[in-house]
Amino acid sequence: MTVRPDGGFRDHFSGVAEGYSRFRPGYPPALFSWLAERAPERRLAWDCATGSGQAARGLAEHFERVVATDASAEQVAHARPHPRVDFRVAPAERSGLEAHSVDLVTVAQALHWFDLAAFFREARRVLRPGGLLAAWCYGRATLSEPVLDAAFDAFYDGVLGPYWPPERRLVEEGYASIEFPFREIAAPPLAIEADLTLSDLAGYFRTWSATQRFIAARGHDPVDAVVEELRTAWGDPAAPRRVRWPLAVRAGYTEAE
Repeated sequence: MTVRPDGGFRDHFSGVAEGYSRFRPGYPPALFSWLAERAPERRLAWDCATGSGQAARGLAEHFERVVATDASAEQVAHARPHPRVDFRVAPAERSGLEAHSVDLVTVAQALHWFDLAAFFREARRVLRPGGLLAAWCYGRATLSEPVLDAAFDAFYDGVLGPYWPPERRLVEEGYASIEFPFREIAAPPLAIEADLTLSDLAGYFRTWSATQRFIAARGHDPVDAVVEELRTAWGDPAAPRRVRWPLAVRAGYTEAE
């Protein structure tokens, strides 16, 4: 999703909410263990811009309660329920949560869409003193063979290059240039790994904002062609191959009173 500085909501993902829920990768359990160990308590976590709830469900393994919000009602409608997760429709800058009630705020693969100043104000408002905020993103995937990576990169940079929103630059640099107004701590090296079939990979490609913008501009789906290109090197399309995404994490504390 995109939230403009004027408060308007430009929605990149509601139209692919079902695919987002099905094909977007989950996050490594080690990430949630690390966050839980560093949160001041484990009573309440807020997962902001939850999408279909991949991060919220991971947090629920460690926290008594998770509030998971997204500005897209369609995304929230496709979230898989969890008994400790309360899914709500709300923008990043106006969570509806009580002041100083939250131990941990998380943002998974979404910080680049926000009005950052407004969101950081809201995070400081809802975090208890000494509370922790963590935002992470994953860069482009690597596949299991150089020939597959070459086709992937040509699709990512060449076919879709002009259609990536400008905010994607922040993901490519791992959020490094974002001014982060919290007492920052270093995260351990982390990565997402998943075994995907060729059909799974195609479904993942179709959740990209650039793919949807290409289709809107050109009137056809560019994924079909890259799938055909990948098919020869892939072998049996139903045979899963390992896909890896590096994670970049920015995390820091509010000041304790």
